[in-house]
Amino acid sequence: MMLSNPDCIFMMILNNNILISIIKELEIIYQDEYLVAVNKPHGLLVHRTKLSNERNLFALQILRDQLNRHVFPVHRLDRKTSGVLLFALDQDNNRQMQLNFSLGEVNKKYLAIVRGYCNEEGIINYPVRKENGRLAEALTIFNTIEKVEIDIPSGPHRTSRYSLVEVFPKTGRMHQIRMHFSHISHPIIGDRPHGCQIQNRLFKNKWNMTSMMLHAEELSFSHPVSGEKMKIKAALHNEFKETIRILGFRPH
Repeated sequence: MMLSNPDCIFMMILNNNILISIIKELEIIYQDEYLVAVNKPHGLLVHRTKLSNERNLFALQILRDQLNRHVFPVHRLDRKTSGVLLFALDQDNNRQMQLNFSLGEVNKKYLAIVRGYCNEEGIINYPVRKENGRLAEALTIFNTIEKVEIDIPSGPHRTSRYSLVEVFPKTGRMHQIRMHFSHISHPIIGDRPHGCQIQNRLFKNKWNMTSMMLHAEELSFSHPVSGEKMKIKAALHNEFKETIRILGFRPH
């Protein structure tokens, strides 16, 4: 597996077929006295969950030790999703930023590589099930940046087709983007369990690529203290860039 950040140290432990990454430092892409944002790599949990292994490290823990102070995650990214992850450095700004997220005052932009040829643009308005089991409204907008076809068979097809898409979730449901693209029959490459297992096996067997191709590229919001318009961007990690190269997309 490739290193997403050359300043990080990865220790790979195979435990019950789960690959655990131990990371020394996170890439900080923005910091002031109130907020800090990191470029989270694929495979890293934001914080401890009921399903996490006791030997897992978490972005919260790593950043706390890196800065030697308390940090507060104001939103979440899936373990398999890379990109912009924002923390507050005190409780007041944590509460304010969480409120801003809940009110839809934070704009989010993702990049994804999906199976098949997507429409040039689209709106996915489809309810998803929350952690408590209840259905909740969910809305996602997307634009297709580029489509490619490669000369490798996939299932009954003689070739394989993919799309690189920009994604703008307008609600913040768990796994919303993943479930929405599965719903429109364009699952995200590397997604388990919502993705296409034929494609996932192809990427694993042919290119040893198991990362999910979903990246939180950008957050835009008003700073909770100064009111300044903020735009924080996270560069693609090596796994995503290598998949772009393999499939023949133009460099993003």
